[in-house]
Amino acid sequence: MSRVYSLLAIGLVMSLSACVTINVYFPEAAAERAADRFIQDVIGDNGRDGNAALTPPASSTWQWSDLFIARAHAQTPNIDIDTPQVQAIKARMAERHRNHLSDWFGAGAIGLTNNGLVEIRDRAAVPLAERRNLERIVGEENADRNAVYREIAIANGQPDWEADIRQTFARQWIANAREGWHYQRTDGSWTQK
Repeated sequence: MSRVYSLLAIGLVMSLSACVTINVYFPEAAAERAADRFIQDVIGDNGRDGNAALTPPASSTWQWSDLFIARAHAQTPNIDIDTPQVQAIKARMAERHRNHLSDWFGAGAIGLTNNGLVEIRDRAAVPLAERRNLERIVGEENADRNAVYREIAIANGQPDWEADIRQTFARQWIANAREGWHYQRTDGSWTQK
């Protein structure tokens, strides 16, 4: 009889200490909404809905089993882009866009790359006196873009999402580009929107 109790005790301990593995997958749709919101704040609204943040519903049901068994709740994914670090980068990018990049995109001097950066396409589209400034500002823009992709991944507790965030933003920069702006296709060739 004591053997039965021992087996039951071992079974109970094993049941209570069971591990639950939860895989966290990259929330593509939420990342696209967050990227659109970020980009619209930088370049100006393109007539799209900027309400990207969704909050998961709170669960108020409690059961005795909650004391012993962890429950997994499905949530509507949300990508956090409202940290102070991300906001500071976004403010610099918006100012840079207003003061320089918008005109250069319009002139065809720069274009959006297929990896979420900006590239100088045609130096001749900018007056000679401005060309060094063009190189400096494009360098600053790309440094901020690299930083924002990293910061968004870190802010969401998933540093390994940086490449996914970069690719999502790359697609959304192009999707939000103004008419006449140049962008790079996946094969590296340039085209105009």
